[in-house]
Amino acid sequence: MLQNLTKTFAKTPETAPLTMVEYVWIGGSSELRSKTRVMHKEVNTVDDLSQWNYDGSSTGQAEGHASEIILIPGALFNDPIRGAPHKMVMCETQLPTGEPALNNNRHFAKKLFDQALEEEPWFGLEQEYFIMDSTNQPLGYSEDKKQGQFYCSAGSANAFGRELVEDHLRACIDAGINISGVNAEVAAGQWEYQIGPCVGIDQGDHLWMARYLMERLSEKYGVSINIEPKPLAGDWNGSGCHANYSTKNMREGTKDKTGLEYIYEAVEKLSAKHMEHMDIYGKDNDQRLSGAHETSPYDEFSVGVGNRGSSVRIGNEAINDKKGYFEDRRPGSNCDPYLVSGMLFKTTILE
Repeated sequence: MLQNLTKTFAKTPETAPLTMVEYVWIGGSSELRSKTRVMHKEVNTVDDLSQWNYDGSSTGQAEGHASEIILIPGALFNDPIRGAPHKMVMCETQLPTGEPALNNNRHFAKKLFDQALEEEPWFGLEQEYFIMDSTNQPLGYSEDKKQGQFYCSAGSANAFGRELVEDHLRACIDAGINISGVNAEVAAGQWEYQIGPCVGIDQGDHLWMARYLMERLSEKYGVSINIEPKPLAGDWNGSGCHANYSTKNMREGTKDKTGLEYIYEAVEKLSAKHMEHMDIYGKDNDQRLSGAHETSPYDEFSVGVGNRGSSVRIGNEAINDKKGYFEDRRPGSNCDPYLVSGMLFKTTILE
C-alpha cells in the first residue's frame, strides 16, 4: 500500500522545471499579503498561472461563513529575492459571485483605461516613505535636528537606511519593475523612489509590487516602513506620492492644439473635481496638505508653473516646449495608485 502511494506522488519527473510563484494581493485595510505556490512547470506569462484562493475572513474582506476570495493573476514579475526562474504575480481579488472584493481597485482602473487605450496615458509616481526603527521613530531622528540637511544627502550623519534603499533599488530592477530613481528626502529617515513612466494599469501594478518588495526587504533589517502622509508632527514635511501624468495629445499636440493647451484643459477639469479626488487620494492626507511644507491646502485647488506649493505643478520645460506633462502633487503617500491613476484618467479624458 505504501509502495503504491509512493508511486502516485512520484509521477512528476525529476527533470520537470520547478517554479515558486509568490501570489501578492491587497487586503481589507490596504495592506499587502502574499503566499507561495510551488509549480512543476515553467512560468513565463500570467496565462501560465491558474487562479487561487485565500481566507478572506482573515484579511477583513469576507465573513467566516463565506470566506473564500479568489486570486486572479494580473501582472507577472521576476522574483529578485528567490532568484530565477521564480516569479511574483500581482493579483486581483474577486468574490465567488464574480464581483470585485473589497479594495480591488485594479478592476476599477482597468475598466477606465480600456475605454480609451488610444490616449496612451503615461504615469510616474513618486513614493515617499519613512524608515522606522524599533521604537517607531524615523532612523536618525532627533528633536534638535532640522529638516533639509537630509535631502539628497551623503554621510553617516545625514543619510539613514541607505543599505535598505540600495537593496530595494536593485530588487526592483531585477524584478522588472520600472523604477526610475531614488533619493533621500528632507527629513531624517525619509526617502523616495520613483516608479514610471508606466502606461495605464501598469502604473498601479509596478508601484504596488515595489511597495511589496520594500516590505519584504524591511524584514532583513528589522525596521518598518511608514507610508502615512504625516507620521511626524511639527515642522517636518509629510510624505506624498506625487503623480506625473500625460496623454499622447499632451506629449505631442495635434494640428489644432499644442500639448500645453491639452495640459491646461486637463487641469481645468481637475479643478472642478478637486474634492472628489481628495476623497480617494489617501487616508489622513489632510494632515499633510496644510499649505506649508511644499503643499497646497487640502480644500483648495491651485496651479502654478514650477511651484511646489501648488496642487498641480506645470514644469517650465512644458511651458517652453508647449507640450509634456504635469504633476499632481495632492496624492498622499498611502494612496492606492490604481485609484489615483484611474481617477486622473477618468476626470481628464472620460468626463
